[in-house]
Amino acid sequence: MKKVIFSLMLVLTAAFAMNTVNAQTTSGAKIDFTKDTHDYGTIKNGADGTCTFEFKNTGNAPLIISNAKGSCGCTVPEWPKEPIAPGAKASIKVKYDTSRQGVINKNVTITSNAVNAAEKIIYIKGNVLPAPESGAPVNNSGAPIKN
Repeated sequence: MKKVIFSLMLVLTAAFAMNTVNAQTTSGAKIDFTKDTHDYGTIKNGADGTCTFEFKNTGNAPLIISNAKGSCGCTVPEWPKEPIAPGAKASIKVKYDTSRQGVINKNVTITSNAVNAAEKIIYIKGNVLPAPESGAPVNNSGAPIKN
């Protein structure tokens, strides 16, 4: 009889512990982005390098973004400093310095209280054309026309 009662108590304790763990992982703020990567494609040297990453707090607690950091000084993020309510949408703006010629392959690390992604990485990619030579004609894509 003691073994049956002990076994029953053990099963109930395990079930309670699993339920508590499950509740902890499903409660709280959650961040869900509409896209993880922005592709600039091929852009002109000196073009506007700003893009926007939209997201929604799909959790049941306010989402607080404590930091957003670009992988280098040429990638500068702007993020909401106020808490984002459950169900609300917001965005992170990323500006890339397009005076740098060549392939873009950068990221921004976002730190928040989201239970599904306390640290989330979003990416930018593309290619910046060379700057036109002073006074040299350029084609529609901004590339210098060679004679």
